[in-house]
Amino acid sequence: MTTTSESRTDVTVSARAAGLIRLVGLAGIVGGILLIVAAGAVWITVATQLRAENITIPDDAMAFPGATVQGPVTAYIQADIIQTHALEMSDGKTYAELDRDDPLRATVMNASFLRASLFTSVVSFGVALLAAGMGALFVLFGASLRALVGAPRARDARPVSAD
Repeated sequence: MTTTSESRTDVTVSARAAGLIRLVGLAGIVGGILLIVAAGAVWITVATQLRAENITIPDDAMAFPGATVQGPVTAYIQADIIQTHALEMSDGKTYAELDRDDPLRATVMNASFLRASLFTSVVSFGVALLAAGMGALFVLFGASLRALVGAPRARDARPVSAD
């Protein structure tokens, strides 16, 4: 036979403390919404800027051949294929490994800069996603705080007559 024992503890908080908790909860909700909106704006801005560059993933890429670079995955794939092409061109040498007077050095350097730019966009997408996730948590925590305290009670509420 199984027995279940429930324990309940009621906590009483002053009206001032309850008001503060509700205010903190509201701040969490508002802050969370702002984080989500800002994250969405960053995501859209970075995606729009990438799309505006009209970068097409080549056919020999690991995935999405012929697709336009416009998001974190396609940006990463494009950066990867740029590295592959640069290493093929330079016989496996990176920019730092090439002689200073090697005519390929400028091309490999440009490839390195392009990769860095694409990785910057990948990081931007990641930060935007992190901000949106944190915003969602703030909204949930704020709503939870407000629910725990409950709605404020009207003091000395008197019915209003229409006389």
